[in-house]
Amino acid sequence: MPIKFMHLCFLEKVLGSSDCDSGKGKSKMSKNITHGFYLVKGRSYHPMEDYVVAQFKKVENNELGLFAIFDGHAGHNIPNYLRSHLFDNILNEPDFWKEPTDAIKRAYDVTDSTILEKSGELGRGGSTAVTAILINGQKLVVANIGDSRAVLCKNGVAKQISVDHEPITESEDIKNRGGFVSRFPGDVPRVDGRLAVSRAFGDKSLKKHLSSEPYVTVEMIHDDAEFIILASDGLWKVMSNQEAVDTIRDLKDARSSAKHLTEEALDRKSTDDISCIVVKFQ
Repeated sequence: MPIKFMHLCFLEKVLGSSDCDSGKGKSKMSKNITHGFYLVKGRSYHPMEDYVVAQFKKVENNELGLFAIFDGHAGHNIPNYLRSHLFDNILNEPDFWKEPTDAIKRAYDVTDSTILEKSGELGRGGSTAVTAILINGQKLVVANIGDSRAVLCKNGVAKQISVDHEPITESEDIKNRGGFVSRFPGDVPRVDGRLAVSRAFGDKSLKKHLSSEPYVTVEMIHDDAEFIILASDGLWKVMSNQEAVDTIRDLKDARSSAKHLTEEALDRKSTDDISCIVVKFQ
C-alpha cells in the first residue's frame, strides 16, 4: 500500500494561495501516541518547497509511524520524489528490521543515486531530509542530511537527535573532495559559494563536493519521553531546541503544538518556509 502524504497544496500555483496545510493522526497500537503537522510558505518568490510525510502504517504484525520533512531548494521535484519514494526504499531493504541503521544509510544512498540518474527529469535542485520511524511505539530511528532537525523532549529537557550538516563544520571534507566553503560578509558559509548545507539529496552540479550520507540514531521510547519535534530550518533559525520544547510542553494536542511552533517562528520574523511535525508519546 503506498504511503499517504500531505503537502502544502499545489493550489498555491494556480490560485496564489498562501494558506497553510495541516493535519493529525494517531496510533492504533497506543492511544497515547498522536501526531500533528503544520506547514506555511515563507516570503520567498518561489512556490513552497517543503514536503512532509506523517502517518501510521501497519506492516505485517508491526505498526510503523513514518514521519519526514523534506526541505527542497532550487525546485520542488526532488523533495516531492523523496516524499513518494524514500520510505518505500528504506522498508524494502531486507535487513531493515534487524539492522535499521545500516538499512537506512543504504536506502538514502540508493535514493540519491536514483535522483542523480533522473536529473534530466527531476532537475538539478536538491533537498535536505529528516526522517523518523517509530517502531511499535517503542523504538525511534531518526536520520537526517542537511539542517532540518529532530528534537526529543525527555522530562522537559530538549535533546537534539539529529546533526546540522553545515559547510563550516565539514569544510575539510569538502576541501578534500575538491570544493571550497565561502565566507562572504553578511552571508552564511556556503559550499562552492552556493549551498548553505554540506549534505543533501540531489544537487548534481555540486555532488562531487557534497555528501548524502545520513546521520542515524536510535532512541528507545520510555516513560520519560514526552514528544519529538521535526522541523525545517525555518523554525530553528529563530528558536533554540529548549525554547521549542518549552513553547509546547503544556499543550496536549499534537497538531495544535505544531501550529503554535510555526506561529511562534513567524512572530520571530522567520521568512523561510516552515514545516513542523510533533509526535506526542503521552
